[in-house]
Amino acid sequence: MERTVPKTGGEEIQLYMRTYYSLLRSSGVIQIETLVESHIAMQSSLHVGAAKLQPDVSSLLYSALRLPPCIKESNLVLIGQTEQSFVDAGYHEISQWTRVYAPGRRRRTLFDGKSTLVVYIASRSDIDDLVPILTAYQIEWNKLHLLLKDTQARQFLEQRRGQETRLSESDIERLSDLLRMERADLKRLEIVWQDEFVDTLLQVAGNPKNIGIALISGSLADYRRATASWWEEMRQAVLEADGPDVEQHPIYFVSSNTHSLVNLLTGFAHRHEQSLLDYVKDYNYEALLLEYEDIQKHPQKSLENFLYYVLGKYLSDTQSGAIEQIHADERSVGIYRVPNKHGFEIEAQVIDVSTLHNDWMDKRLLLGDMTALSQSNALILNIDYPLGMAAYEMLSRISERTTSRLQGVYILGKAATLNGRIGDVMIPNVIHDEHSQNTYLFDNVFCAEDVKPYMSLGNVMDNQKAVTALGTYLQNSGYMSVFYREGYTDIEMEGGPYLSAVYEAFRPKRHPSNEIVNLYQVPFDIGFLHYGSDTPMKHGQNLGAGSMSYTGIEPAYATAIAILRRIFVVEMRRLQGNVGC
Repeated sequence: MERTVPKTGGEEIQLYMRTYYSLLRSSGVIQIETLVESHIAMQSSLHVGAAKLQPDVSSLLYSALRLPPCIKESNLVLIGQTEQSFVDAGYHEISQWTRVYAPGRRRRTLFDGKSTLVVYIASRSDIDDLVPILTAYQIEWNKLHLLLKDTQARQFLEQRRGQETRLSESDIERLSDLLRMERADLKRLEIVWQDEFVDTLLQVAGNPKNIGIALISGSLADYRRATASWWEEMRQAVLEADGPDVEQHPIYFVSSNTHSLVNLLTGFAHRHEQSLLDYVKDYNYEALLLEYEDIQKHPQKSLENFLYYVLGKYLSDTQSGAIEQIHADERSVGIYRVPNKHGFEIEAQVIDVSTLHNDWMDKRLLLGDMTALSQSNALILNIDYPLGMAAYEMLSRISERTTSRLQGVYILGKAATLNGRIGDVMIPNVIHDEHSQNTYLFDNVFCAEDVKPYMSLGNVMDNQKAVTALGTYLQNSGYMSVFYREGYTDIEMEGGPYLSAVYEAFRPKRHPSNEIVNLYQVPFDIGFLHYGSDTPMKHGQNLGAGSMSYTGIEPAYATAIAILRRIFVVEMRRLQGNVGC
């Protein structure tokens, strides 16, 4: 077959990557400052203002949301896969360090309480994500530092240090004049930093940022050891909870998130509708009350999706014991939630199909007579979707232990869309992988009609072409325009690595590179569903500029419904035909 895969060029991106990988080979600490020049030269679509003197607030927010708040105090970041690797490097008390969290990234991160941050990684893609984020953060911090140090703006902030209320609108207006920044940009910073807005700006004014990084362990063998440890920890946790052995049952593998499948299957939000409405009223969420009233007037809008969204806020705002009740409900219908305790962070959920309650499920999942499922011995293994090449490592490990029992691989994830809007759903049957340089052709078991009935707003586009990018910052307008001209409109992070693992699950050799790969003969289901979270062709329109918020609920649940319905259909066919394990 003649190869017609687009060649991106991307010399600036490749130079940037070569620079930080060569530096990370050093046994010592390297300074982020050494990467600033190549980072700027890359002209990332997520950092369009990198070379300008004025702060790029979208990039600063994007980076800040993907780093724990203690990054403000940190000047050393250590990267590795396992606790033992850090201990071997001399950090003997790392188990006593404080666990810290980033709002926009699920990584295990620990802070020593002073100035050192430890980050666990699952694959090299975490490096390709973390290093540009740290570099962008430092660039934008230092721009703000130059604007703030020894200025009237700093004096203005000093006068308001420690005040109990946030800055008034007139104060924001005055500060924007002093800094010569857009008032809207300052408001966005205030939304993210909240009550620490003034103190954080004073921290920025006080010192420039000079972050050092060191790679403690990063070999392929280390990644595989870490993944093997994750699998065994997950398997044993389910067995200790009197659950099934995931190595002895038919498996439907799903990569999604930690809320959509379980919310659909337990019906907790619907069964506690009144409590959730009382919460909305008590907390005076006027916009949500208006949305609820609109749903009552327009039956085509989903009450269930609204309740799922409110439930997420309810669990974060209250200490009502609801989380314990949810977990008890999950266990009663055979759902085992396994947050891993060591190494990199990828939560798993093991779902016993035979013990699900049809009368608890979201009504959109019901397929008529589903009584046959009570005789099923199949499990749904859902993992919190990993980043980039971690997808390959995870599915390779899972298929290694379950290949003969693997019934389907279903991937639900966010993506950037070049031809749609935030909230649209894209269904690809071609994925070009920038990691392997392969273009994978496959039969996607989903089409637009599988998702569209559960969407009231966004578009659903099937027969799309996706590209698996190396990283969120590792893209620029030239890179995207090459793919766009070739009809690739769906940019995401996991598809290619997952398909490389699929290839190895049924072919007798390692996946190739730089080829067109036919996956039409795979002996199990393959399904990919992406929903748009970014529109990178519009400068600054990324998740640093805002949040999907309620917009993301409909496509997330529409795609999750399609996946669960497909699993139920395939499993009932398997039971009727008495095939498989």
